[in-house]
Amino acid sequence: LQNIPQEINIAEDSAGTSLAPAHSLWTTDAGGSVLLRMDDGCPEKPVTVHQMFKTAVERYGNMHALASKINDKWEKITFFEYYQLCRKAAKSFIKLGLERFHGVAILGFNSAEWFISAIGAIMAGGIMTGIYATNSPEACQYVASDSKANVVVVENQKQLDKILQIRDSLPHLRAIVQYSGQADENISNLYSWEHFMELGVDVSDQNLDDIIDSQRANQCCVLIYTSGTTGKPKGVMLSHDNITWTAKNASRAGDVQPADTKQESLVSYLPLSHVAAQMYDLWTGIQFGELVYFAQPDALKGSLVTTLREVCPTSHMGVPRVWEKMMEKIKYAISQCGYVKKKLATWAMSVSLEGKPFLFFLADSLVLQKLRAELGFSCCQKFFSGAAPISTETMQFFLGLNIRLYEVYGMSESTGPHFMSGANAYKLPSCGKVVPGCRYKMADVDSEGTGEICFWGRNIFMGFLNMEDKTREILDEDGWLHSGDLGKIDEEGFLYITGRIKELIITAGGENVPPVPIEEAVKAELPIISNAMLIGDKRKFLSMLLTLKCCSNTETMEPTEALSLEAVEFCKQLGSHATTVSDIVEGQDKEVYQAIKEGIERVNAGATSNAQRIQKWTVLRKDFSVSGGELGPTMKLRRPVVLEMYHSVIESLYRN
Repeated sequence: LQNIPQEINIAEDSAGTSLAPAHSLWTTDAGGSVLLRMDDGCPEKPVTVHQMFKTAVERYGNMHALASKINDKWEKITFFEYYQLCRKAAKSFIKLGLERFHGVAILGFNSAEWFISAIGAIMAGGIMTGIYATNSPEACQYVASDSKANVVVVENQKQLDKILQIRDSLPHLRAIVQYSGQADENISNLYSWEHFMELGVDVSDQNLDDIIDSQRANQCCVLIYTSGTTGKPKGVMLSHDNITWTAKNASRAGDVQPADTKQESLVSYLPLSHVAAQMYDLWTGIQFGELVYFAQPDALKGSLVTTLREVCPTSHMGVPRVWEKMMEKIKYAISQCGYVKKKLATWAMSVSLEGKPFLFFLADSLVLQKLRAELGFSCCQKFFSGAAPISTETMQFFLGLNIRLYEVYGMSESTGPHFMSGANAYKLPSCGKVVPGCRYKMADVDSEGTGEICFWGRNIFMGFLNMEDKTREILDEDGWLHSGDLGKIDEEGFLYITGRIKELIITAGGENVPPVPIEEAVKAELPIISNAMLIGDKRKFLSMLLTLKCCSNTETMEPTEALSLEAVEFCKQLGSHATTVSDIVEGQDKEVYQAIKEGIERVNAGATSNAQRIQKWTVLRKDFSVSGGELGPTMKLRRPVVLEMYHSVIESLYRN
């Protein structure tokens, strides 16, 4: 594949003038342009975000595009109306002085205004940047400043307050737009949504069209900031072609139907500042003409299932934690049923896994359909899990409900999906096969066939904004993206992730230990455990930090002292009366500690070597959370943060 760059040049010439001149596969300049990885595998003509939207309006113009709940009623707009609103927003951004390749940062929960701001910003020649709604003012300041944001769009007073705190350290900021709640008229350069949308009435269509026509598919239009487990967040620059090509091809791999065949519907609730939700909700929604319903801002605090039941989407994506929470809910509901119902549910779920056609039909129609309807999945055909690895236990549980979770694997730097499971590429516990049109190779493969997964394709990002060293670290000289993940490919082309290079524990004895399989095994053995983190880098033996499953404060999402219903149930079966974390920690509950000890012994019995056994463990006083800092926005474990936070606890395990 050394000769690929030459193929690219030829492809670029044949594509004509639709691309900006470029000399390299990467850039770190917001206004730069790149060569596209076009070859025989993906020869489609590159298009901009505006061209993709325009085509969607021609195909699906009168169909509904977005649905928002206003005063308890779903209000919908068509693709034609959606497009017109985006043009209106673009004119207002121009009026506010948005400069070419400068940022429009959006801070708030998913909404029609979020989508319209995003596309309006791109149409107006800016670069759209999402900021996590959970970010601190300092974290917001970093993103807004790094992206040279001329405008920050905020949801409400709470998010506005963060921006007002840091306003003086944002030299490029010209205006703030608030799309929900009353905007305070006394704050300078703050606009309500209604006021903002009227600002650009005197900007001519010609003016806007000239800006749109100057855009090229190999230029940047979106910045995704990696939440990063270490160091500063990196601004992943995505081109128009990254977005439009991936929306089309990855979704095809996931068997998404275009609306003129059968309109898909989905509920938007995961953070749009993350590549997974942005691709799935926003860009694929336009490409395939889907109807997107916006969940309530408290979706992850419990209202999601209510929304799902109301709208009955045809496809749904969750991060592993969302699927786990649903699993816990169903398990608890089943445990509260009477004897006959409980037996029936257990029977139906086991039949679903056995796959005997007649019995399965019976089980599905008698029991499983009702359980799926409880979750809002009575019309749902496609279920995706992405953003972090999902446990085999969760996958198996949903298979028991006749729900196949299709795992999606990729990175922000690959515009989301690079490997996907689907109807024709499903094999547990793999992440499916490479997305058609994309390529992969394995680097530094060991004797067992495990190596680093490297990516190639039209979905590979342009570079990290203003970070040449970091860009060179992740892209090799031939343009391959090095994922940092370790995996194996079987003879049929299915990918199995075995761990991250950075997560790999290398013990003092030189033994390489991938932590995730051991952590998952512990959680599978002990339903009371919420998080398990293996320790042992440069240490003589392995130890483990454990947290218990707790209830969360519905407002702050902070873990509380109270054990979850599943955890209480687990204790009861042991003859323990524990209902809080304090009842158990520091060895106070002998029954629970004995059960944990036995569970860990069972995991150790399956260890491949003595060095892979857990020698010591401790139960922490508090579960990990996003607000506590131990988990990233997509619930990924931030190992370096945990190591620092619990330094003294860890040291005490190795003292004697």
